[in-house]
Amino acid sequence: MRTELERKVLIKKNLGAGLLLLLLLMVGNVLAGQEEAAAGTLNNGLGALNGWLGAVLFFDVFPGEAQFPFIVAWLVAGAVFLTVKMGFINFRLLGHSVAIIRGKYSRPDDVGEVTPFQALTTALSATVGLGNIAGVAIAIGIGGPGATFWMIIAGLLGMTTKFTEASLAQMYREIRPDGHVMGGAMEYLSRGFADLGWKGFGKGLAILFSILTIGGSLGAGNAFQISQSLSAVKQQIPYLQQEPWIYGVVMAILVGVVIIGGIRRIAHVAEAIVPTMVAIYLAAAGWIVFSNAERVPEVFALIVSSAFSMEAGMGAFIGIIVQGFKRAAFSSEAGIGSAAIAHSTARTPYPTRQGIVALMEPFIDTVVICTMTALVIIITGVYDANGQHAELIASNQGAALTSMAFGSVISWFPVVLSISVVLFAYSTMISWSYYGERCWTYMFGERWSMIYKLTFVLVVVAGSIGSASAVLDFSDLLILSMAFPNMFALYALSGQVKRKLNAYLEKLRSGELDREVGRG
Repeated sequence: MRTELERKVLIKKNLGAGLLLLLLLMVGNVLAGQEEAAAGTLNNGLGALNGWLGAVLFFDVFPGEAQFPFIVAWLVAGAVFLTVKMGFINFRLLGHSVAIIRGKYSRPDDVGEVTPFQALTTALSATVGLGNIAGVAIAIGIGGPGATFWMIIAGLLGMTTKFTEASLAQMYREIRPDGHVMGGAMEYLSRGFADLGWKGFGKGLAILFSILTIGGSLGAGNAFQISQSLSAVKQQIPYLQQEPWIYGVVMAILVGVVIIGGIRRIAHVAEAIVPTMVAIYLAAAGWIVFSNAERVPEVFALIVSSAFSMEAGMGAFIGIIVQGFKRAAFSSEAGIGSAAIAHSTARTPYPTRQGIVALMEPFIDTVVICTMTALVIIITGVYDANGQHAELIASNQGAALTSMAFGSVISWFPVVLSISVVLFAYSTMISWSYYGERCWTYMFGERWSMIYKLTFVLVVVAGSIGSASAVLDFSDLLILSMAFPNMFALYALSGQVKRKLNAYLEKLRSGELDREVGRG
């Protein structure tokens, strides 16, 4: 028997789903007749916003002709600082991370909403997506094979950044009376800085982070996913070339059905989708790489030599580094603060423990999956800006370019890749909807969360009609801008994380953690 509260919640969800479907049908009818005008308005609006954000947060910090945006430098410096301060735990604790994920240290009475593994897959579902498929292709198309090297370096450094923000998310999370968790950068910015005596400054940064996350969820976590996945699906379903809004409406309905259920439903869906789609994608990439095993040493030599090439001058060299770090940041989201929201919900008695779980994210996402994508693109040669795929590179159609790379070796694989692309986009969108919803709730309260959810699914439709270049620029700007307030917290609160880490490692070495779960 359902309680009165459960019945009310169910009625609200059903009403929300019905309203959502009605709005989508209305939007679809409008777009069917005015798609061109809507696309022009959207692209013009994004172009103006991109120019403003670029001027404020992406100013050049490198002297001379080379362009090194402030935000990218901010992320690089922070990742190096944290990796050194935490004693290179990104390498030392990978084995322990696997043990935690397998449930070795889990207990039934641990407090939280989801398991450590579900929190990891939810965070991975947001990061393992089109950044791995489309983003890598775009980085190599613009920066050449050398961008791959800097992408890997950024991924390795980002492991410590992700550890730090996930640990802080657990340290400063709030368990609300209804059992829901409110946690993430907005919490450790406001509450953590209050502990340091910087309450007003921390609150201001928390609000800024929330605004940027809401925007990032609608851009990078939504419109970008739709735009790039649509570019791949169009290759298999030509009808969508003329009527792209249909794809947007279908995806919006599928997304809306899940996100209305909150983090538990999102975590269950992510737990089912992520391992499967990663396995399919890596199996195909592995087949191409191993089929060309004799070329792999040559490709790695090209990646390394191109990464340090000065043939085109200092500006081009810095450009390669920037492309690698930008795409790695977009792909793994290390330093952005988004994944901290998912990790705050994990059931664990030790904040450091979930931080160690979070180490695996950039490793799986960037070091493994992005590298495999890069190898396929370089081996097949589709990245050549002067080749037959120059138009795809120029228009930032990364997903379509990767599809061409796979299809040049496995003729039927673009069909499978199109399915994988849709799954990647879908899983990323449902996780980012949660990130945006938590920040919206932080600012306006639980009662207004449905407004955000309805807005999110409407943007799914809008993303299907915007140009890929405009959406890509908007996504880059917003998601990287989130690092500005978040990295302030990681710098300022890193001492507290370090103390928690030392205490945890002492318990691990003494065997106390094993005894807690009856293994010592």
